[in-house]
Amino acid sequence: MDLLDYAFMQRALIAAVLVGITAPAIGIYLVQRRQPLMGDGIGHVAMTGVGLGFLLNASPVWMATAVSALGSVLMELIRWYGKTRGDIALAMLFYGGMAGGVMFVNIAPGGSNANLMSYLFGSLSTVAPSDVTAIMLLAAFVVAVTLGLRRQLFAVSQDEEFARVTGLPVRALNLLTAVTAAVTVTVAMRVVGLILVSALMVVPVAAAQQLTRSFAATFAIAVAIGVTVSIGGTVTSFYQDVPPGATIVLLTIAAFVVLTALATPLARRRARASAAAQPTGDPAECSIPATRGAADEVGA
Repeated sequence: MDLLDYAFMQRALIAAVLVGITAPAIGIYLVQRRQPLMGDGIGHVAMTGVGLGFLLNASPVWMATAVSALGSVLMELIRWYGKTRGDIALAMLFYGGMAGGVMFVNIAPGGSNANLMSYLFGSLSTVAPSDVTAIMLLAAFVVAVTLGLRRQLFAVSQDEEFARVTGLPVRALNLLTAVTAAVTVTVAMRVVGLILVSALMVVPVAAAQQLTRSFAATFAIAVAIGVTVSIGGTVTSFYQDVPPGATIVLLTIAAFVVLTALATPLARRRARASAAAQPTGDPAECSIPATRGAADEVGA
């Protein structure tokens, strides 16, 4: 049986490739900002958009994009001004988004919680042609931002104070990162699902970091891992009749475990080589560190 004979699988594979590219592409900045679970929070908020789509008989993808973008902006505002009560406000935003999605779906004509399942955990057969069009447009935006502004976004993610001193619009770039993450969540929700999308943003980046020391190499390897596991999980889901989102995430974690196992002996070998190269007359604590290279060569 050739899976490409089925139109729904063709659409699912296109969506899987786009998800595999976009999720790690924005995820690398979230990891640098120490906000690896931001995608999970946005996924909760996006559920309200999905519910509104059912209630208003509108596209759930576009409605989720609008609501999650608004939610991501609120998350950034809370991060700036929330201070001691910021965590409580974020918790109310996340759980309120989830509750709102369930409520709107249930009060929609003919709606039920079953309608949410394909958005929560992904589904191959429900990727419609209109969804593919929306996913392609949204993915193009994510790629344009993450590649076109990679130097600025990396600088802000590494050190906001330094970026501010150099004249970068830090707040605007932070908002753009948050909105781009929100767009990525809606790109991935039809294949991976809103609950699991955060894993595809973070784990490929963590896996790539086991092997690389530069931002550019980490970016490229993370995207390669994302595309590989997304296609592999989609194909496995078709042949084995298992949920695509869960399959993709499990493959991603397996890739992380394998790369970590491969990187451990390499790290030990580098440490031994570094120790052997250390001059015997100079104690290690008195040695002068090497000068850093260009920004693109800074370890991710």
